[in-house]
Amino acid sequence: MGKAAEELGVVSGLVRAAFLVNSVYAESAREYGLTPQQGQLLCVLMAQPYGMSELGGVLRLAKSSLTELVDRTAQRGLVKRESDPRDRRVVRVALTERGAELADVFYAETCRRVEELSAGLPEGDRETLGALLGRVVSDNRVPAVFPERDEAPVAARDN
Repeated sequence: MGKAAEELGVVSGLVRAAFLVNSVYAESAREYGLTPQQGQLLCVLMAQPYGMSELGGVLRLAKSSLTELVDRTAQRGLVKRESDPRDRRVVRVALTERGAELADVFYAETCRRVEELSAGLPEGDRETLGALLGRVVSDNRVPAVFPERDEAPVAARDN
């Protein structure tokens, strides 16, 4: 049957699970030629373009770090800056066609790998784990930086 499950407290369990998910995310990003931050940016932009200040809040990045991330990702042709049609002073960041295609495959593969992490749990335990994590995320107002697999929009293919 395998090794007995290790008993963990909430703090240790959440921290170690975060490390596990981060390592899977980083490995997936590396295989697609992305940094983990670029992968996260692409996944966030799958839903819609964002203004720089709003994007900084979602990704929890300082303005200078966000600017550098967007610059590096734009240089690779994956995102672009565009004017907001409602306010010409606002710059929005959107996926390019190439970025949208990469976001789709990166997102699907990363979801598959993260889902495998709980494959050894019975379905009821997986549902319970999802519900409990949902409460933690909701209680802490974590922005949707990685949409649910069945709710993820197909990335917009605008040039």
